[in-house]
Amino acid sequence: MEYDHPAMPPEPEKQMFQHAAPPAEPRKKIGVWSVLSTIMLFFSILVNGVLLVTVIAMGAIMTTSATSRTTETILEKTLIDGNRNQKIAAIRIEGVIDSRMSDWVAMQLDAARCDTTVKGVIIRINSPGGDVAASDQIHYAISRYKERTGKPVLAFMQSVAASGGYYSAVACDQIMAEPTTITGSIGVIMSHLVVKDLLEEKLGINPVVIKSGERKDWPSLYTETTDEQRQYLDERIIQPAYERFVQLVAEGRKGRLTEAEVRVLADGGIFTAPDALTSKLIDQIGYFEQAVESLAQKAGLTRPLVVEYSERFSVLSIFGAEANRGLTLDADLLEKLLIPKLMYLWDGRR
Repeated sequence: MEYDHPAMPPEPEKQMFQHAAPPAEPRKKIGVWSVLSTIMLFFSILVNGVLLVTVIAMGAIMTTSATSRTTETILEKTLIDGNRNQKIAAIRIEGVIDSRMSDWVAMQLDAARCDTTVKGVIIRINSPGGDVAASDQIHYAISRYKERTGKPVLAFMQSVAASGGYYSAVACDQIMAEPTTITGSIGVIMSHLVVKDLLEEKLGINPVVIKSGERKDWPSLYTETTDEQRQYLDERIIQPAYERFVQLVAEGRKGRLTEAEVRVLADGGIFTAPDALTSKLIDQIGYFEQAVESLAQKAGLTRPLVVEYSERFSVLSIFGAEANRGLTLDADLLEKLLIPKLMYLWDGRR
């Protein structure tokens, strides 16, 4: 017997659900300024790194020995062309003489000594003098150069070569001056300010000084200088410096002037070039070309190359100058205003 099976209901259609993908994030745009900033930052780091290495290297060079400093930091400039194996070095002393000038003159003399082609030196002086110690250091540097090399040194005076300028000149073998030169002023000067009235009457300030001895603050900014103080300063400071000046002039002009004759001339007075020649303070009157000819003849040179020195550009020196500029100016100003200073100086303004 056959049975009809009921038909199975059709399976329901499976509905397919598609999950929508999350929307893609928009790409971030890199701006032009961002790129430029990155490049600039990179180059800034690079440049600063190179600069740091340069400063360190320059510092290593500048802190080496004196001889190596000289060869590394001095350049030559030709004044008169000639035979490069027959050099004459012209070294300038210009303006008021201070420690910076004495250091620079000594460095140039060291450069001339290290150069075997330099056969003689001309010291070109255009100075009213200056600090006693600095003038003495220049005299010593010239004398030391002569002793070490045995080569001739000639002093050539320009418009002014007085007091410390003349003090430097007498270390040379020969002295020549231009016809209009002012020289002499063999003597010592010291001055200081007294600000007592200014402080007390104008500003209402009463300075108090506590000292270990009566003479500790002589001469004082706050009291008038007494006759006793003047005599003390003359004996302790002025006369010793004056005696050294007279002694060195007598040594430098030996065979031309006696010490007694120097003392007659050493009253602080100035001389024109003709008067100085008559008084035997100088040897010749002439111009720079004649000075070169005279030194060349003494050194046995036929066609000398005349050079002068200048300092080589230094990155380190710029940084040092910038770092110390404010402090140096303040210190110099205080020193000039407040500290009595012993000078081999002709002050034509007084």
